[in-house]
Amino acid sequence: MSATQTPDIPTLLVKIFGKDRPGITAGLFDTLAAWSVDVVDIEQVVTRGRIVLCALVTEPPSGLEGDLRATVHSWADSMKMQAEIISGLGDNRPRGMGRSHVTVLGHPLTAESTASIAARITKTGGNIDRIFRLAKYPVTAVEFAVSGAETEALRTALVTEAAALGVDIAVVASGLHRRAQRLVVMDVDSTLIQDEVIELFAAHAGCEDEVAEVTAAAMRGELDFEQSLHARVALLKGLDASVVAKVREEVRLTPGARTLIRTLKRLGFQVGVVSGGFTQVTDDLKERLGLDFAQANTLEIADGKLTGRVTGEIVDRAGKARLLRRFAAEAGVPLVQTVAIGDGANDLDMLNAAGLGVAFNAKPVVREAAHTAVNFPFLDTVLYLLGVTREEVEAADMHLGDH
Repeated sequence: MSATQTPDIPTLLVKIFGKDRPGITAGLFDTLAAWSVDVVDIEQVVTRGRIVLCALVTEPPSGLEGDLRATVHSWADSMKMQAEIISGLGDNRPRGMGRSHVTVLGHPLTAESTASIAARITKTGGNIDRIFRLAKYPVTAVEFAVSGAETEALRTALVTEAAALGVDIAVVASGLHRRAQRLVVMDVDSTLIQDEVIELFAAHAGCEDEVAEVTAAAMRGELDFEQSLHARVALLKGLDASVVAKVREEVRLTPGARTLIRTLKRLGFQVGVVSGGFTQVTDDLKERLGLDFAQANTLEIADGKLTGRVTGEIVDRAGKARLLRRFAAEAGVPLVQTVAIGDGANDLDMLNAAGLGVAFNAKPVVREAAHTAVNFPFLDTVLYLLGVTREEVEAADMHLGDH
């Protein structure tokens, strides 16, 4: 019967630490192999060239523990390492119910903020089982594996803490769904791209200030989106349709947008956009970026001119949530496995409907209502919330020749 089946079986925790170099792990287990012990658990971490290797093994046959200890210490000395061996019973204690991944983004990530986060996890009844660094630039991103606390309660507590500490924190439930295929749906203006498309059109029509004022009020939730859309589009009446090509060229992708989409596609995810902007731009983005879905409003064009009207279904706040559900159904992805990213008030229904709603450099009302917020100007930081590391992204790019 194994140690995992018999919790009270005698075990030894063998801890090795010192300067890392090739052969340490193999050397330790080659040394232990002489005593016919079984491996119950292994943990290894390397930080700034220093290794900590822990092996939990079954106790050797009666009377041989002293010899095992002496041999391990002798091997460690020969490797200029330090060894510690602790007797005990069984394996780790069972992890508590309620398991979550807590991802923290900081620039920088201070000791003070880390201490506050750890303390808040403890206060909610959680235990930190493991900590892992996901990225060291352009932000420091670390992931805490937490057990013993309900995900929603943990998220509520930590989101409040994040705002006070000036870091971004995402809390998602552990489980197989985190590794499953997902659908990621993004807003376009000020999320996938740096611009507000209607303002680019307005600049060509000479009414940029008037449109920008209405746009800002709508994004703050002070105006009904559909009414503000019609009011802004009316100002474009008479604009030559050739402006569409110019606007497409003027659109600037948000830093990290290509990396995010490229990586998501490599993971087998499906990616879409929904926009209160216009299909004249989103259709082009869909083709250029290889998106699976795209939906927006459509500017009406007649006799080579913009009529000042939109045609078809209006993509507003409720429409974005409706499209998220539609895309999920078409993709065959449960809603719980969807991720929505947006910045404005008209994204809120979509963010709340998704399994994970990410407010990206968003207005305060959106940050407060979303599951999590990212306040760094790099769209690919969303990958860290999904457990993808910067090293994995770079390795994939090098392997496939993308730079």
